[in-house]
Amino acid sequence: MSVVIGYISAVHNEVVEIECTGDLPAIHDVLRLQGDVHSRLEVYMSSPTPNSFYCLVLRENVPLRRGEAVIYTHQRLHIPTGKAVIGRAINLFGEALDGKPLPLSSEDHIPLFKHKKRALEEIVVPQEIIETGIKVIDFFAPVLRGGKVGLFGGAGLGKTVLLTELIHNIVIQSNQESHKKTMSVFTAVGERSREAQELLATLQEAGVMKDTVLMVAQMGEKPALRFRTALAGAAIAESFRDDFGKEVLFFMDNVYRYNQAGYELSTLMNTIPSEDGYQSTLPSEIADLHERLTSTTKGNITAIEAIYMPSDDASDLSVQSTFPYLNTIVVLSREIYQQGRLPAVDILQSMSSALTPEFAGEEHYQANLESKALLEEAAKVERLVALVGASELTPENKEVYTRSMLLKNYMTQNFSVVALQTGKEGTHTTRLETVKDVRRILSGEFDEVDPDKFLRLGNLGTTDFLQP
Repeated sequence: MSVVIGYISAVHNEVVEIECTGDLPAIHDVLRLQGDVHSRLEVYMSSPTPNSFYCLVLRENVPLRRGEAVIYTHQRLHIPTGKAVIGRAINLFGEALDGKPLPLSSEDHIPLFKHKKRALEEIVVPQEIIETGIKVIDFFAPVLRGGKVGLFGGAGLGKTVLLTELIHNIVIQSNQESHKKTMSVFTAVGERSREAQELLATLQEAGVMKDTVLMVAQMGEKPALRFRTALAGAAIAESFRDDFGKEVLFFMDNVYRYNQAGYELSTLMNTIPSEDGYQSTLPSEIADLHERLTSTTKGNITAIEAIYMPSDDASDLSVQSTFPYLNTIVVLSREIYQQGRLPAVDILQSMSSALTPEFAGEEHYQANLESKALLEEAAKVERLVALVGASELTPENKEVYTRSMLLKNYMTQNFSVVALQTGKEGTHTTRLETVKDVRRILSGEFDEVDPDKFLRLGNLGTTDFLQP
């Protein structure tokens, strides 16, 4: 039975303070206004005022007034899951954003927050490499099945395009190789309306939307909605893993917007920030999210997250707080992007825990070590080239410079998900083919070839660029 448990004592924009006159509700319980059945208020934390607590305003266009009565619903946030949401774009409340009906029953909903923590013996350590078909990632920052990948970069460097290509390549490949279909959960946190529409269209054109759930919280929506949408996406991924036995790919764009929403809410509740201005609860919020994106004995969740770097600053706390949870780090560079080498991955800054002889194999491991040593040496030589030109280099330095250019250009690639825009068909290369090609470059087999001919090639064994 719904009963009045208190009244609004203060309104802080997207946060309201409730003075309780009855039993205090639990954290994450949902309340509503007495005069508005569509309103949703989530109990978030206690207030400094006795018998009071802060609530997050989850619904748009809800009139809030001091003194208004608040009703306890005896419920928590529930989100839809299962077959009804596959291939659909929805929001936190399960409402369709793609213009199609969304028939759901009460059995199709799961709670956003779970009381039971996962037992340690259920956790599985990732040990198998997933081939993405993207040469620079497969070779320099391979992805572990059930691991976590971070794509770091500033604005406009291609993080979303890279995410979409990963969905396209991994989902299609996995579904062709296995009877157990791979599901994708794409969580768009803080997307602009135009970007969300373009993302949906891109996924549909790429043919992967039929195996994808798109959770969207747009940039202009309330910070509470953006803040909770990230956890909603994680909960759906957990459901497909545990209840449906699926291999799950979890994509999030963008982790920074999730952190930013938490900062906005923290400011409204007048909590003391950390030294660099972010909310003091940021590390625990990041931990809560990543704790749910784990692989268990029931199935794997492979998480691939885009992390925006403000002003291309990798030392920003929002960026740094994510590093400890990742198995693979892919850094996008503005300088490389401006040079026209796409994807604009900074090879020397990118890394993966999968690059060991046990996971990647001895040949890949040694080729990676030699390649990075070559690129580190070439970085010194490039300073000389900037001063005196390539023609003045010694034979040894010229060899290093030429092979590094061949290697960096070889790592560029056309993507399938943007083929309609570029007019060029996407390429897909296996990891073993890439390792063999790199070995050929390092051996000096192509030292006489113009490095520009290596731009956006596929496998070297299937090209005719050496022909006159």
